[in-house]
Amino acid sequence: MSSRRYRRREGVFLVEGAQPVWRAVEAGWEVETLVVAPDLLSRTAAGLVAEQEARGTRVARLSAELFTRLSERDGPAGVAAIVRSRSTRLDDLAVEPGAVFAVLHRVGNPGNLGTVVRTVDAVGGAGVVLVGETADPYAPAAVKASMGSLFAVDVAHARDADAFLDWAKRHGVQVVATSGYADADHWSAEYRPPLAVLLGSEGDGLPDDLLDRADLRVRIPMTGTAESLNLAVAAGVVLYEVRRHAPDFRR
Repeated sequence: MSSRRYRRREGVFLVEGAQPVWRAVEAGWEVETLVVAPDLLSRTAAGLVAEQEARGTRVARLSAELFTRLSERDGPAGVAAIVRSRSTRLDDLAVEPGAVFAVLHRVGNPGNLGTVVRTVDAVGGAGVVLVGETADPYAPAAVKASMGSLFAVDVAHARDADAFLDWAKRHGVQVVATSGYADADHWSAEYRPPLAVLLGSEGDGLPDDLLDRADLRVRIPMTGTAESLNLAVAAGVVLYEVRRHAPDFRR
């Protein structure tokens, strides 16, 4: 299932590892098939598999050798799941008074995308919005990096920047754009949830026209020799600062 075209056509994706599979089940996502290597399962994982099989979930059993060869993890836990994907529309996102979203414009690295989803989950954010052509949140690297948070955080897609900005305006969402050239440091800005922290692609950042249309522009001060931060790290820095400044920040 490494092919995005295949995932789109079939509407399913692969989740590997006891914790992410358990989180998918607990969140009520549709698990089509559990793929297991009985000899590799922990007692807890074996109990999960037995419970789901008793409820009618199909279980495919492999040898430990075959599962290990197919796994993309070191020391595989012996359990994976084929899960049916979900489609969340922008207007399906719940915009509560204290809601905070992470918005990724044309992000290309699925690992970064998955890490941002995990960070939004950790900080109590309301969701993630992907703008334009982006990495696939159901790509193996994104699913792995999310560590199961993909099943707790709504991920919606906006076809382009205009669609996102229109949604933000209709719902009274403050758009906070990140830029190394902004005048305000991220720790001194005035955040007014509901808001969306807007981050650009790994290589190019946000285009000037999108920066100009944001309600607020902030920068993360760089005092060392590094020219920039990893996208997911930058998202975490700003999101936690928003949480510190905005006491009503909640999912």
